[in-house]
Amino acid sequence: MTDALKRLSDEGVAIWLDDLSRTRITTGNLAELIDQQHVVGVTTNPSIFQKAISQGSGYDAQLADLAVRKVTVEEAVRMITTADVRDAADILRPVFDATQGQDGRVSIEVDPRLAHKTEATIAEAKQLAWLVDRPNTLIKIPATKAGLPAITETIGRGISVNVTLIFSLERYREVMDAYISGLEKAKAAGLDLSKIHSVASFFVSRVDTEIDKRLDALGTPEAKEARGKAALANARLAYEAYEEVFASDRWAALDRAQANKQRPLWASTGVKDPAYKDTLYVDELVAPNTVNTMPEATLDATADHGAITGDTVRGTYDQARADLAAVAALGISYDDVVQQLEDEGVEKFAVSWNDLLKSTEAELKRLAPSEG
Repeated sequence: MTDALKRLSDEGVAIWLDDLSRTRITTGNLAELIDQQHVVGVTTNPSIFQKAISQGSGYDAQLADLAVRKVTVEEAVRMITTADVRDAADILRPVFDATQGQDGRVSIEVDPRLAHKTEATIAEAKQLAWLVDRPNTLIKIPATKAGLPAITETIGRGISVNVTLIFSLERYREVMDAYISGLEKAKAAGLDLSKIHSVASFFVSRVDTEIDKRLDALGTPEAKEARGKAALANARLAYEAYEEVFASDRWAALDRAQANKQRPLWASTGVKDPAYKDTLYVDELVAPNTVNTMPEATLDATADHGAITGDTVRGTYDQARADLAAVAALGISYDDVVQQLEDEGVEKFAVSWNDLLKSTEAELKRLAPSEG
């Protein structure tokens, strides 16, 4: 066992676990990962909660109480998921305090069925922040067109946000603009900007999955040569954009007011193609002031054989542009790929949310007291 995870942390990459369950909380597993594996945050999504609730008996006691009260399945889901996030936030509170609020964060997502509804997303974000009631929560809002003004409004109210489902460089710049606009609103309202945090979740592996599929369909030597390069190139150019935006005059005014930069977060870092090294999207995306949120398999693989060799992002921008240009030269449209991935991402989370509702409804029925 190397201490690759410590080296990763020392390079300025915050390690967050992309998973949560009541079992992780009650068995001490999450606390152990924080203590031994340098984990300093947690992200969740509807798929993670659906899996957690449908496996084992960890939720039975709470579900039985909810069944007795005859709550709706929607309310049950919110009570269960916010309870997990609240408990995880409490476990991570010492990290939050030690890092002045930068880490020790737990993310919870707005109902993904609201992804194209601005006002409903804002209302849901406010409700979730109130329900969890912990300062180290991040409310996840998808980076759809409708999500952008919701991000601005939510940040403007002093609620910290994890912007999720970012695939394109253009949309990422819009996300940073939405964050900065929100901070400007918060500043005008007299809020303490040092208390407001945000990460921008830039998805990685799905880009390779889709582009590689299109390259394989071409089947040429040039297409084969281009495989496995687009996702890293895309993420590295996102970091270039981050460096540019947060060095601007507009940002300088907020920086003087003690605002926090919105950190790039590398999401979807589990490798989908077995032909690639299983720590590819960790080893090759090392840069200061970033987050890498990993499924446990990727966390374990990095701990075991990750190759952390210092900054692998800055200084790569020209090559990254060349790698994306090579894909475009083969007739694969970047704009088409990233829009497809965004649409699919929203749809997948909505499907997972509906699956979560179905699983919870089945458990409520199973645990409901018999009439009589």
